[in-house]
Amino acid sequence: MKKLIGFALILLVLLAACGRPADQSTSTEQEGEQETYTIRIAYLVPEEHSAHIQSLKFKEKLEEESDGRLIVELYPNGQLYGSDREAIEAVQLGNLEMTIPAVAPLASFNEKFLVFDLPFLFNDYDAAYTALDGELGQELLDSLEQNDLKGLVFGENGFRHVSNNDKPIQSPEDMEGLKLRTLENPLHTDTFKAFGANASPFAFGELYTALQQGTYDAMECPISLYYTNKFYEVQDYLTLTGHVYAAAILLANNDFYNSLPKDLQQLVMEASEEFKNEQRALAQQQDVEFLEQLKAEGMQVNDLTAEQRDEFRQAAQSVYEKYESQIGKDLIDRALAANE
Repeated sequence: MKKLIGFALILLVLLAACGRPADQSTSTEQEGEQETYTIRIAYLVPEEHSAHIQSLKFKEKLEEESDGRLIVELYPNGQLYGSDREAIEAVQLGNLEMTIPAVAPLASFNEKFLVFDLPFLFNDYDAAYTALDGELGQELLDSLEQNDLKGLVFGENGFRHVSNNDKPIQSPEDMEGLKLRTLENPLHTDTFKAFGANASPFAFGELYTALQQGTYDAMECPISLYYTNKFYEVQDYLTLTGHVYAAAILLANNDFYNSLPKDLQQLVMEASEEFKNEQRALAQQQDVEFLEQLKAEGMQVNDLTAEQRDEFRQAAQSVYEKYESQIGKDLIDRALAANE
């Protein structure tokens, strides 16, 4: 019996001695593994659009400079969600890490963003950048955290213009009765109703077919989207109204962003700033090139004179009056001050 007990004790000691290095080795391997984070970015614009082209560079920078700790998956052309609103909701709920929507649908989540949809708010690109990249823009980006969203930077879709299948538009009277598709934003819809159009919102992903079938006979969007989505095939006349400067926005789920280690948060912000600057420059370059392509494809393009544009401004005053209390006069005045 004593021999058996002694043998058992010796066996336990040997097992413990053999087990200890193995446990330590497993622990070291686990501690040495780098945790990875996958960022899925879904957006409506197609592969030719400046936002997708810059997203490829955004992906490259994040993956390379994080040494593989960040993995970025891109889903352009509405592959995952058919509207900006759906993509924003997915990010808000944590079903998607990031999206690059137009700013206008954000008003359904945070009404402060309605200010950027006021017609003829900015006279030119410089005024828009002054507002978006200054204290006002940062204040609005920060306010998105209460919506479970992280506003990173404002990108660009450009000034929006009107097209239709009836005739060149030179005054609000020319829009009387047109069935016009608007963004999913009540202020946009009210603006075109003030111009006399029969305006209503509709999902962007289904718009080409709706125009083709005559459900709508007019629409409005930036030049880049007219070309990259081939709306020139279903619209004859393009009027350069420039009625709204359309910003895009790089949005992340707030909890996901905060879960990243500090160095990766810093990298995401750095890459976002580069995205903003380079995407805007490319967007303006594409606007010039795409407008020539639209003319070559047969669209009849006309611009507005200063006097004609003032007619539209006057017709839009009722929209300012209607939304002033909701947006706040101070917010509107601060945005308008960017033109000075």
